[in-house]
Amino acid sequence: MTKYKLEYIWLDGYKPVPNLRGKTKLESFENEPTLADLPLWGFDGSSTQQAEGKSSDCILKPVALYPDSSRIDGYIVLCEVMLPDGTAHPTNHRATIEDDADFWVGLEQEYFLYQDGRPLGFPETGYPGPQGPYYCGVGYKNVGSIARQIVEEHLDLCLDAGINHEGINAEVAKGQWEFQIFAKGSKKAADDTWVARYLMMRLCEQYEVDVELHCKPIKGDWNGSGMHTNFSTKHIRETGGQPYFESLMKGFEKNVAEHIAVYGPDNHLRLTGLHETAAIDQFSYGLSDRGASIRMPVNFIKNGYKGYLEDRRPNSQGDPYQIVSQILKTINEVPKP
Repeated sequence: MTKYKLEYIWLDGYKPVPNLRGKTKLESFENEPTLADLPLWGFDGSSTQQAEGKSSDCILKPVALYPDSSRIDGYIVLCEVMLPDGTAHPTNHRATIEDDADFWVGLEQEYFLYQDGRPLGFPETGYPGPQGPYYCGVGYKNVGSIARQIVEEHLDLCLDAGINHEGINAEVAKGQWEFQIFAKGSKKAADDTWVARYLMMRLCEQYEVDVELHCKPIKGDWNGSGMHTNFSTKHIRETGGQPYFESLMKGFEKNVAEHIAVYGPDNHLRLTGLHETAAIDQFSYGLSDRGASIRMPVNFIKNGYKGYLEDRRPNSQGDPYQIVSQILKTINEVPKP
């Protein structure tokens, strides 16, 4: 029998954005555990804004299992939070997503690495040189001495965990980076993104560095952080057509308020119409237009209005479960021809 280290992680009840929480359960198995082998577990919801002290028990229900190569015989166990009666906790947004295997999602997670209250590479006072050389940059003056090491180690941890990364790069602002995750299924990409965030935050502990997900941590003429969401359904990929696409865009325009409500807090600081973002109070779409709300890739029209689309409005701090759920909801409201 081998004793396995099972790191149960979940989302707490803090608003407007939940925090990740985790604690380790030790369990013995004759063989490597599967998701079906894992027991429910409890936690004190009064310490996570998910229960009152007089009735504080909440339940962790394992829903996804990831190998954890940073530990010997380790796994990360992604959990939904349940009430003692077995129903989903009000903070459990994952439980509300329609489980659509044909909904494909790619999430571009931007973030800043922070140390001593400022982005890595920023001087103690003032600012570094203006934006320009940092995007996909190389060299100490552009990316510093430890950021790339963190990013590469994080990539390996995620790949070891079975998370499908599509790419990584330094971003436009100094100290800003991005990783991209793609998955098939309306829950999978959001699951993987939350676990990837957890792995990044835990990795950065040993470097005495924080991960800053706020969408506009540096005011002024600096890029904010987004989580551009690429999406397609089977119909968009295989059938498409201009009439359906235009109807879909009308649906997105009608539901602007619903989308912005779940696309991350303080998005008005980022969605100004500058820095490759659409203004928060406007809706637009365009071919290869990074200033649009919805961007069509360069070959989308040429291919008969088929392929995938990119919603550029979600921000880096948004909850992927709520973002994915709202996009799918709007799509499902639009009838197919």
